[in-house]
Amino acid sequence: MLPIHLFRQNKELILEGLKKKNFKEPELVDQIIAIDERRRQLQVENDNIAGFINSASKNIGQLMAKGNKEEAEGLKAEVATKKDAAKDIAQRLAELETEQHDALIKLPNLPHSSVPFGKTPEENEVVRTGGSTPDLSAQKLPHWELAAKYGLIDFELGNKLTGSGFPVYMGQGAKLQRALISYFLSYNIDAGYKEYYPPYMVNEASAYGTGQLPDKEGQMYHATADNFYLIPTAEVPVTNIYRDTIIAEHELPVKMTAYTPCFRREAGSYGKDVRGLNRLHQFDKVEIVQIVQPDNSYDALEGMVAHVELLLVELGLEYRILRLCGGDMSFTSALTYDFEVYSAAQERWLEVSSVSNFENFQANRMKIRYKDAGGKPQLVHSLNGSSLALPRIVACLLENHQTPDGIKIPAALQPFFGKEMIN
Repeated sequence: MLPIHLFRQNKELILEGLKKKNFKEPELVDQIIAIDERRRQLQVENDNIAGFINSASKNIGQLMAKGNKEEAEGLKAEVATKKDAAKDIAQRLAELETEQHDALIKLPNLPHSSVPFGKTPEENEVVRTGGSTPDLSAQKLPHWELAAKYGLIDFELGNKLTGSGFPVYMGQGAKLQRALISYFLSYNIDAGYKEYYPPYMVNEASAYGTGQLPDKEGQMYHATADNFYLIPTAEVPVTNIYRDTIIAEHELPVKMTAYTPCFRREAGSYGKDVRGLNRLHQFDKVEIVQIVQPDNSYDALEGMVAHVELLLVELGLEYRILRLCGGDMSFTSALTYDFEVYSAAQERWLEVSSVSNFENFQANRMKIRYKDAGGKPQLVHSLNGSSLALPRIVACLLENHQTPDGIKIPAALQPFFGKEMIN
């Protein structure tokens, strides 16, 4: 959520940022400013009344001590009238604060100055590339055929048990999932991230805190009886660990990692985008989260990008890193880098990670703060990234490392998988 002082200080900056994000209701900015002006005027009235009541209360005591009972009683009556007025103002203030909050939560985060203009994924900027396209035979198979050939994944069984988008991993397929999770977690822990194992369901406050509510309500599975939401990413419970917390500055940065399954309805998905592992409703992902001092957040972002990039290098996959344009960014992000891996059998790029800086947008919702050198609480910056999401990594590992004798396991993964080949 954008801090209200920004509306008072730099309305044009907000409007320019909303334009870059292709936000369709810029008139909300003027509404928020008008609400805030009314609220501040009422607050001045309320403060003046409170000052009068405090002063009058002292005078009443002095008048009574001097025997000026009639004058004291008149002042008492005036205080009673002012108290009734204060109650009315307090109610109006509460209504305005609710109205202001309801308007503020509709606005997305403002994009960083480096974010390019654009509305579609085709307008994202390629920052850099790595790896090379494998030289596969003419008989190259897509991952869903490889999964069937080696008995790794049963998509039809998942459809029987639950529905489309809920595959069943079996044998070496299940072992590959477990190996990747262990590898990613070990890699993150070695880089200084503390491991957590959070709940897979969160309450409404947690979903609101990281910006899933109200923006992505339709994309989440909702357990209505308890008003819990199945998490779309470990970012939600992990970042909320520090909700309503003031962190000592010397404890920053906070670096956390977690493995969880993720649940997304992915409404409207169809065609080649949903074939095999390309788009699922339940999938495994290892996440990294950082909470940092604001001056350090963009250095932290670049460090997280380099961290994820090295994972893809070690897995021997061809990749590219994209800086997302304003129209392709999430509601909460100020700057996002997407990682895509080339699927050699499908001959297309598949997204496997997003690494984002949210600046203080999430922190303002969750009231995560630190105390600066002067002892004043300040909002932190929060960041997160996939390190990594498994389905499309598995798809590209199977496709890009396929041979006539089986599927090669990258050297970095072999200690966790226990074999050099799937055959």
